[in-house]
Amino acid sequence: MTNPRTVLVVGGGASGNAMTILLRRAGLAVDLIEARADWNATTGSGITLQGNALRVLRELGVWDQVSTYGFAFGSLGVTAPDGTLLHVAEDLQTGGEDLPATLGMQRPRLQQILMNAVRASGATVRLGTTAESLEQDAEGVSVRFSDGVAGRYDLVIGADGLGSATRAAIGITTKPEPTGMAIWRAPAPRPQGVTRTDLTYGGPAYIAGYCPTSEDTIYAYVVEACRDRASIPPQAYADEMRRLAQSYGGVWSEIVQHLDDPAQVNYTWFDRLLVEGSWHRGRVVLVGDAAHCCPPTLAQGAAMSLEDAAVLAELLTSGRAWDDELFRAYYERRIPRVRTVVEASVQLGQWQLDGVRGDAPGLIGRTMAFLKELP
Repeated sequence: MTNPRTVLVVGGGASGNAMTILLRRAGLAVDLIEARADWNATTGSGITLQGNALRVLRELGVWDQVSTYGFAFGSLGVTAPDGTLLHVAEDLQTGGEDLPATLGMQRPRLQQILMNAVRASGATVRLGTTAESLEQDAEGVSVRFSDGVAGRYDLVIGADGLGSATRAAIGITTKPEPTGMAIWRAPAPRPQGVTRTDLTYGGPAYIAGYCPTSEDTIYAYVVEACRDRASIPPQAYADEMRRLAQSYGGVWSEIVQHLDDPAQVNYTWFDRLLVEGSWHRGRVVLVGDAAHCCPPTLAQGAAMSLEDAAVLAELLTSGRAWDDELFRAYYERRIPRVRTVVEASVQLGQWQLDGVRGDAPGLIGRTMAFLKELP
């Protein structure tokens, strides 16, 4: 019996964890390394997962846990700054009729579920470890790690996020670009009656919104123009988010009472990234935010990353040769879908930055209809 093919996955976020689970299921030998010693287990407040993301999570075998700990809903509300409900739109079920249109979840809870599935898969996991060098030849990749250990792999998958060192190491020079917007996020108790995402456009910020993440919790967010991060001391984060949020009505009066811990508030710029041409060089291939990212205006970032993992895993386990043709097929299958999401997500924000009344409902509707198709 021949030895199984060996794969190194660099990065233990959503796409890296998903790749590891799927490849181990097919019998491949997988090592996963993650730079952070805590495996990002406590990072983030909440995440919005639409149906096409839930479809991949079901494929990973974690849907029962996700549905238990998350909060499913099927509509989106639009409110005036004073809290008056203006419109309710039904969400498209982009994952199929047997899955919710949308599910909110505490991001650390989702990460823990995926971590447990990676561990159960039998993959080798090394935390607090990075790949210091990648040397390729026709047969594979030799890797030297930050702890001095060396390894040899048939394939390296770069799932190391927006600032991907893997992307830079293989000579792809495309870098993230800020879009001009930034977001404040924080968890809070769920106010009675909040059973979906509600968004407010206008007021002191471009967008104010919240999403239920469990029976007891939500995450709240406020979007404004980018500011110099150095001008905002971390100890002032709660004050800054509360200052923006307190002008909104409705349940925001209850939410702002819980915006009091700066350690629970995250401030992040919106970035745009789309690597064109191919997402691989030789035996190293990129997935997720290492290859593309977009503002969360469509809540599709995690979905695109999870879909990358599902498509690449399908191709790698199809019996085809692991060669340029396969990796080009992966790129060509993903790029129309990812480009559509990136461009639409950026456009929705740009209309607000420019003060232009664009056809946001039309753009969202067309994009979501496209995403109902299988990736």
